[in-house]
Amino acid sequence: MGVSEILASVDREIALLKQARALLSGAAIPTRKAGRPKKAVATLAASEAKPAKKIAKRKKRNLSPEGRKRIAEAVKRRWEAQRKAAASK
Repeated sequence: MGVSEILASVDREIALLKQARALLSGAAIPTRKAGRPKKAVATLAASEAKPAKKIAKRKKRNLSPEGRKRIAEAVKRRWEAQRKAAASK
């Protein structure tokens, strides 16, 4: 057995033990794993689902030149303070 097979076996055992613990403690058993679903599940769910309504795209927010200037000045002040703190050490 390779390392990947051993790791897969350990993961299966962990899942079974978690399920057994949940049964013994009376907690609800999670029906699916957290995270992104597998491709086959996603396509199956998408085919069963009703067509989604079109969502209006959000308007892109633009930063004014004055706002950009304020941010640039604040960043420069921050860098200056960090340089002074590093030089004093």
